Amino acid sequence: MRPTAFVAALTIVLPAAAVAGPASDAVKFFYVPAVKFEADAQYRDRFTEPVTKLFDLNDQAIKKHPDQVACIDFDPGLDAQDFDQKSVFKTLQLSEKLDGDNAEVTASFNLFSEGDDSKREMVWSLKKIDGKWKVSDIASKTSDWKLSALECVAGQE
Repeated sequence: MRPTAFVAALTIVLPAAAVAGPASDAVKFFYVPAVKFEADAQYRDRFTEPVTKLFDLNDQAIKKHPDQVACIDFDPGLDAQDFDQKSVFKTLQLSEKLDGDNAEVTASFNLFSEGDDSKREMVWSLKKIDGKWKVSDIASKTSDWKLSALECVAGQE
C-alpha cells in the first residue's frame, strides 16, 4: 500500500475506533471476530467479582456433575444458546458511558437475520483495574436479568 493511501485509510478507520473507546473494545472482544463463551476459563482474567465467583461455582458444578447441565447453560453475552455468527457480526453496535474507572457498554445486535425475538440489548458493566477494563457484570435489557444475580447451587458445597 502506498504511504498516502495508508494514511488516508487510517484517517477513515481511526476516528471510528476512537468513538468506541477502550471499554467498548473489551466487550467487542467477546463478539468479534467470533462469539466467545464468557465463562470459559481462558477468559477469566477479563472479569472481576462478582462474575468470577459465579464462573468458579460453574466450574465446580461441571467437575462434580459432568453428566448434568452446569449453572450457566447459555451464552451470557448473547442471552441465548443459538445464534448466527454473521448476523451478530453485521448488526453489532456498541455504545459506552464512562464514569471515572467505571464504564457501561451497551451491545445491541440480532441473533439471526429474521425475527423480532432475535434482537438483543446487553449491558456490560466494567471496572478499570491496573489500567485494564474488566467485566464486573453483564445484564440483559431484553430478558431483564443480571449475571451477578444468578445462583449456582450445583457448584456450592
